[in-house]
Amino acid sequence: MPRKKYPANVVGPQVRKVRVRLGLTQEQLAAQCQLAGLDISRSTLGQIEARLRYVSDEELIVLASLLGVATDQLYPEEILKRHRGKKLKPKSGKSR
Repeated sequence: MPRKKYPANVVGPQVRKVRVRLGLTQEQLAAQCQLAGLDISRSTLGQIEARLRYVSDEELIVLASLLGVATDQLYPEEILKRHRGKKLKPKSGKSR
């Protein structure tokens, strides 16, 4: 499958950094995911880390939990800085 123009996720490199820092292989983390009820193989985890595969909300929560970090710690710092402290306003429009 060819790589899309934009990466499929932004958390993959952070997942890899934390995994490596903890001394886990992709296979070990994938096995922990399996035990936690998340059906992820080693190759799927590799695709996530390489930003080739989307990460679902559930996958993000399980990965963060297994890695011992909060979900926002898996986002790149530049994204967190860009949105930190901003109050986002809903689009104005007519309610029905």
